[in-house]
Amino acid sequence: MLSAPLLNQEKSSGATSYKTSPSLPHVAQDTGAMIMTTRMEDGTFATTEGTLHVSKPFRSRSTKKLRAMITFEPRKTHFDTTNEASGTNEFRGFFTLFWMSLFLFTLQTYISSVEANGYALSFAFAAMFSRHAVTLALSDLLLVSITILCVPFAKAISKGWISYYWTGAIIQHVFQTCVLLITVTWTFHRQWPWVQSGFLTLHSFVMIMKMYSYISVNGYLQSIFRRSNHVLAELSGATARVGGLEQALRDATSKRAQAQAASRSAETPLADVTSTPMETCTPDAEGVLMKSYTDVKTAAALRQRLAAVSSSLDENAESERGAANGSGRGSDEVEVACILSYHPDESVAGLAKEFLDLDSELVSTGPEQVRWPDNVTYRNFAIYQLIPTLVYELEYPRTDRIRPTYIFEKTVAFMGSFALLYTVVECFIIPLTPTPDQSFFRSLLDLALPFMIAFLLLFYIIFECICNGFAELSYFSDRLFYEDWWNSTSWEEFSRKWNKPVHTFLLRHVYASTRASYGLSRTTAMFVTFFFSAMAHELVMAVVTKKIRMYLFLMQLIQIPLILVSRAPVIQRNKLMGNVVFWLGLYAGFPLLCVAYVAY
Repeated sequence: MLSAPLLNQEKSSGATSYKTSPSLPHVAQDTGAMIMTTRMEDGTFATTEGTLHVSKPFRSRSTKKLRAMITFEPRKTHFDTTNEASGTNEFRGFFTLFWMSLFLFTLQTYISSVEANGYALSFAFAAMFSRHAVTLALSDLLLVSITILCVPFAKAISKGWISYYWTGAIIQHVFQTCVLLITVTWTFHRQWPWVQSGFLTLHSFVMIMKMYSYISVNGYLQSIFRRSNHVLAELSGATARVGGLEQALRDATSKRAQAQAASRSAETPLADVTSTPMETCTPDAEGVLMKSYTDVKTAAALRQRLAAVSSSLDENAESERGAANGSGRGSDEVEVACILSYHPDESVAGLAKEFLDLDSELVSTGPEQVRWPDNVTYRNFAIYQLIPTLVYELEYPRTDRIRPTYIFEKTVAFMGSFALLYTVVECFIIPLTPTPDQSFFRSLLDLALPFMIAFLLLFYIIFECICNGFAELSYFSDRLFYEDWWNSTSWEEFSRKWNKPVHTFLLRHVYASTRASYGLSRTTAMFVTFFFSAMAHELVMAVVTKKIRMYLFLMQLIQIPLILVSRAPVIQRNKLMGNVVFWLGLYAGFPLLCVAYVAY
């Protein structure tokens, strides 16, 4: 949606946002996901990309120097077989029981069908969704190919030929609206069954969200680049007023030397030094953990820094930003600004720090240290398209290799889960499709369990098999595509956890953006976000059923007052009751929508 540059992001409770050097996570407002760090009970630091371990100092046996080991463990999905946390969960046996029970249930269904009809499956549903498969594939290929137009458009923005705010933003929204309208019109023109229509419409939403994030992030960085140049010009004028640049550099260098001397004198001796590593973490067989060794001083500074940002919101943040921002660019302007940030004149030091702050947003914090606009390439966009995320970043956390066995595992899991899903749909949903003359409550009862099983299987196929498969192929290591939504006690919690890619997109590009751009309150911004989501869901239902009933739209908007009610302390204290109500709503919701749209 149309929004001005994002100036302030929402800050999550229990975590602290911060900017830092390229070796640490940082906060970028509209250039990437907000990176948080939270100190855990075991002394590790949980970030929005994974878990960071900083070992205690130890003495190297070969060089006798004090060293420390930094280990980063990317996030994984709960049902991933390589997730050590899920592998040690006390309920892991129920996961095995679920699949065994589902397999036995499917086998029993096949045997009963053979005894009654002479065949296990009729494959009528397969004939329906395989209809016009070539046309659908070509249409989807054209849809994906059109997204490449984002690259020359972003290049025009980076070269200053188009100002993103607001000319570029308007062009972007007009183009994306045309893509959606053409897709929906094409599905109606082809008279496709609901499977083909729903797939192409949903995929068009995915492509539109990817395009929006890519263009809006690059457009935002254009505004940051222009602001940094403006601040740099002001800094040049400020140094002229204090005797010129050379004199300002001499004064700042002297002040920095005094500050460093005072810092060294205030340092305390490092404790807990041992001759062997303590709490060392080694990569597992799958190469999941990423570790590096560093000197004790750097490790101590890293540990202290992480502890500081996890204990307070803004304390010490301003003093650290200037020193951290210069290493990413290496240009004369940044080096000069780093020195001038120590200038005794507050106006000069403030402008230098502001420039460094803005410049840091133009550089990624990963090992590649990608600088805008060097990211605007066809290769970078192709990689972004492969990565299972809807939010564009200058650089993503990456793995070092592709594991063929992992790809094979996810492929087999996909095929097996799809076979189970197909069986449930053909044997227990399509034969029970409701009609107006059937009992409303009997239809709900007949469809409740089949729809729930179909939902769980579809969820597993998309977020566990497909997303993890594409993440492995694209070397993407941040794989928290969902959280424990099954423990949700409210619809607000469910909406946050069950679909993390879409939730992250809505949080940044709708909720936080409207709050920053238009000064909306939290409740109003939440309403706008739910309204936007509800309209998208209703459009999908209109395309699938060829009806405009607004049932799903109203059901989603009803969640807003329910969310406000669920925040009452008396309700939040009763977690079990909240979870029971959530599952009852989910059980009733799917068949209710089916009956409402199909029969009425």
